[in-house]
Amino acid sequence: MNILVINGSPKGERSNSYQLTKAFLEGMKQGVFEEDKDKEVTVEEFLVNRLDIKPCLGCFNCWNKTPGKCCIIDDMEKVIEKLLWADITIWSFPLYYYTVPGSLKNLIDRQLPMELPFMVEREDGVGNGSHPSRYDMSGKKTVVISTCGFYTAEGNYDGVRSLFDHMCEKNKYTTIFCGQGELFRVPELSKRTGEYLEWVKRAGKEYVKGGIRKETQQELDKLLYPKEVFERMADASWGIEKESGKREPEALLFTRQMAALYCKESYSGKDQVLEMYYTDLDECYQVIMGKEGSEVLTDGFQPATTRIETPFGVWRSIAMGEIRGDEALMKQLYKVKGDFSLMLNWDSYFGGGKAAEKKETQEGKEGENNKKTNMNLMLIPWIVFWVAAAINPFAGSLISIFTCAVVPLFFFRNKKTIYDILSGSLVTGLSIAVLMGGSVRLLIPLSYLAFGVMWIVTCLVKIPLTANYSMNSYGGEEALKNPLFIKTNRILTFIWGILYLLTPIWTYFIMGTQIGYLTGAVNSVLPVLMGLFTLWFQKWYPAKVARGN
Repeated sequence: MNILVINGSPKGERSNSYQLTKAFLEGMKQGVFEEDKDKEVTVEEFLVNRLDIKPCLGCFNCWNKTPGKCCIIDDMEKVIEKLLWADITIWSFPLYYYTVPGSLKNLIDRQLPMELPFMVEREDGVGNGSHPSRYDMSGKKTVVISTCGFYTAEGNYDGVRSLFDHMCEKNKYTTIFCGQGELFRVPELSKRTGEYLEWVKRAGKEYVKGGIRKETQQELDKLLYPKEVFERMADASWGIEKESGKREPEALLFTRQMAALYCKESYSGKDQVLEMYYTDLDECYQVIMGKEGSEVLTDGFQPATTRIETPFGVWRSIAMGEIRGDEALMKQLYKVKGDFSLMLNWDSYFGGGKAAEKKETQEGKEGENNKKTNMNLMLIPWIVFWVAAAINPFAGSLISIFTCAVVPLFFFRNKKTIYDILSGSLVTGLSIAVLMGGSVRLLIPLSYLAFGVMWIVTCLVKIPLTANYSMNSYGGEEALKNPLFIKTNRILTFIWGILYLLTPIWTYFIMGTQIGYLTGAVNSVLPVLMGLFTLWFQKWYPAKVARGN
């Protein structure tokens, strides 16, 4: 497969459009490899701004005096050779004044030698009259990839579409037109633009396998950010104060762009004041997050709800994705004072509206990847055994076995963990031991011991037990990459494990008294108190670390 890329951007390889083109090419190569590992893919690229291509003279020598050959001696001759060589031609360029850049238009004009002078009628209804190709171009494909500086591509590519309709015939070429193209050069937005590039890569893979799927095209047509957010970021990116026209400090520019990403749909019911103090620059700004949007203050400050004290370079590296914010916090590279809940919900506040959209998309999907873990499915077999077996060993054990058999039925809606499976197996084994005549006074304390050991052992593995369940409230599996989240859960898992390692001691003695049948009820008091402690600790400990303590 021969692929020709014509990069028509004056910026060459630094072009935003070219980022999309590279992703598309990568997907194409991957798709070809998956279809046929032995099939070769050869890619040739032309950077138009490095070519010597003069404007067409309109002399028509290529039609009558020297058919098929231009009288101008420059690089266009080798471009035509590669156009004839290519199986797929990718035209990559930014939108310039609603059409292609001037240098690329020169190249397009100079394709005249590839056509014959005779008049023919078009079958696709485009224009009135046409010229037939001098060469057999059947089977050749065309892809047009372009970005523009408007918030949307819709309605801004009429000129480009008309041009390529005439060149390639209507509906005979594939397009990827992306608005908000300037955002691809902003490192701080690489997370969102990276997501889009992944969709472009997928489109490339699908293209060589038969065509871009409808679902993928819909993702490509989506806005990177809502119109209001994009326009605020675009205005802030110039770094010029609107009223005075003076150049603003880099840290203020950065703060304004961050504020532009504020999603007002996350408004908590009262205004929040985020204070950014850049310690190395000794510059301080406030972001007021209200019902109608955000505002940046450079003076006249209000009492801060949350204050972040950070070197400017550190926070910028976090925004660029060079370092995770939670890792930087654990390393004490910055501090957070005041309400820490803002940090826990950062993506909701500063996701530019994409967090809510992502949540809706996930909620609309079905399948294993969208299932959530549920700690109740792990706890219920134990609780039933502790309560029922203490009241009536025989009936309680049967009920426990039945419970262990029913719980897996809920896995079609919930994601199972190793602890759900292990709990069901242990409780079933203990219940069978009771039915076979085992001492309830020994087996129930032993069950608490087994439960406690399970918790303690997970403190030694990468993901402690509680993290597998509490992650649902902190962004799902993404939370498992957060070292502060893991450390918080490791401490909680250890404390819960110690509680259940001690529980067998008093359980054994209670089982020997007249109220032995109430063992399960008595042992439920401390877990309730521990549950309240857990809710408090999950908020207190991260905030303590964030303050630098």
